[in-house]
Amino acid sequence: MSRLRGLLRSAPAAADWDSVEELLIAGDVGGALALQIVERARARKDAPTAEAAVREELAALLIPGDRAWRPTRAVADQPAVILMVGVNGTGKTTTIGKLAHRYRAEGSSVLLAAADTFRAAAVDQLRIWSDRSGCQFVSHAPGADPAAVVYDALDAAVARHVDLVIADTAGRLHTKSSLMDELAKMRRVIDRRLPGAKPEVLFVLDATTGQNGLAQARVFHETVGLTGIVLTKLDSTAKGGIVFAIEDALHVPVRFVGVGEKVGDLLPFDPAAFVSALFA
Repeated sequence: MSRLRGLLRSAPAAADWDSVEELLIAGDVGGALALQIVERARARKDAPTAEAAVREELAALLIPGDRAWRPTRAVADQPAVILMVGVNGTGKTTTIGKLAHRYRAEGSSVLLAAADTFRAAAVDQLRIWSDRSGCQFVSHAPGADPAAVVYDALDAAVARHVDLVIADTAGRLHTKSSLMDELAKMRRVIDRRLPGAKPEVLFVLDATTGQNGLAQARVFHETVGLTGIVLTKLDSTAKGGIVFAIEDALHVPVRFVGVGEKVGDLLPFDPAAFVSALFA
């Protein structure tokens, strides 16, 4: 971004726009989108500098943020539901723990559903987060049907008048159709057990993945209908440009960003602050 700022200090007509496009691509914005940003920024007559033009074009790609967003009940006497999905190693279970801590601190009762039955360690890890945050917990034996875990968790939540259910799922490659079908089954189980429910389906994306993250998000969106993105590992070598690509392509908002390992290092996504930080 410092190189980009250096190129953009001059008037738009004098800027090295080819280099600007290359830098945006290097920042994981994507080739086609970088070209569109440059073309629109060059055509702007209302921006005082090239930097301002690019900043405004980037900001226009992001869905307006809601820092106060939280999952809500669609039907009275039913819990709100979050289904966490994503590929292997993105930090789903840790993100669930952070979300559970956040909503417990706000006074909500939370139940965690250990529907990642593929890895016994995932159940143990989620149980630890449950104990830490004071959440209720539902699990089955390793290898059990994940959809059955979700169903029983929803059953328990209704009986106990729980405010929020967060369901963990096994990491799965978006190219494996059988695993994606399993995820779709869990989504149908929610609709069957809680008619009229509008569950939040949050896709957990490792920000270091780059443009492949967009391909992943597309398939998950087609399978289960994503309602939000959680972008993890922004404290590492991630460029962050994938945020613009995903929101532009899928029109699914980024809800949270992970900026560290501590329980409080999951922050509500603020689009304006994000763009400002890139150019800070």
